[in-house]
Amino acid sequence: MKKIIILAVAFMCAVSLQAKGDLHLFSVDNKSGKITPTMIEKAFTSNGFSLGINSEMNVPFKKQFQKTTFKVFTLLTVYHTKLSQDLVKAYPQAGVFVPMGVGIYQGDKEDTLHISILTAEAQAKILGTDAKILKSIEVDTLKVIKGLLPNAKHTLSEDSLKESRALVTKYEFDLDGEDWEESKEEVEMYLKGGAKPLGFVMPGSIDFNKEMTANGVESPFDFYDTFSICKLKVIYTVAQTRPEASAFAPCTVMVYKKKDEDKIVMGFPAVYNWLSSAKVDNKEAHAVLMKAQEDFESILAEITE
Repeated sequence: MKKIIILAVAFMCAVSLQAKGDLHLFSVDNKSGKITPTMIEKAFTSNGFSLGINSEMNVPFKKQFQKTTFKVFTLLTVYHTKLSQDLVKAYPQAGVFVPMGVGIYQGDKEDTLHISILTAEAQAKILGTDAKILKSIEVDTLKVIKGLLPNAKHTLSEDSLKESRALVTKYEFDLDGEDWEESKEEVEMYLKGGAKPLGFVMPGSIDFNKEMTANGVESPFDFYDTFSICKLKVIYTVAQTRPEASAFAPCTVMVYKKKDEDKIVMGFPAVYNWLSSAKVDNKEAHAVLMKAQEDFESILAEITE
């Protein structure tokens, strides 16, 4: 009987080690309210990361929906100042994580602050790449959070759902020998112009090629821009049941041209990641996510027609 029990325990341990979700989840006592998103931002930017955006969402929640269920709900995005360059040069579509999301939230009746970020394995799955550079970024990311919040409880989310659809939605604009600089301006103008009427906002952008070519370093790209984009209704609706999905918000849209290619590539992490990694099963949340996917695809499709 003792042998059977030991084997059973060993089996359970093996299962628990293999059963890994896609999100790192941190929980820390914040009854006093002393831990703030600004503190978390400074911890990142003081330790090798650059800031994308820091968007406090409760004000827009109250403005558009007349209420909020959170004391704290902030969308922070950051990127590793050095390693993100190595990542994008090796895997061009990795720009969808430059910057990457750091969800920060605390319910209005909670004393606990939560932080949600994607695991390196989840990012590798989304990108369809190996996780070597992503793991190095993850090590530094976790070091920042644990250094700032040594008493925080660290867990992984539930196992993600299987998803057969492409996890990065990509569109290509063929240049056919046309001047890429003029085409870039036109493409990005239509991108910004098409987003607003459909309820999307773009709170930030990064000229990442400028960073990759700093100090005279050569880049494989003629240009590489990323845009943070979000839809308030999506974030608010999903947050009611799956606030940890804030690790995906806002989405980062990549727009780039490689020097050896005659095309402009655009792409973003599909909402299927929210459904799979954060297990968004609420019908209303599912509906707004799918509508956002459809709407943003329609913008990129019109640009590339």
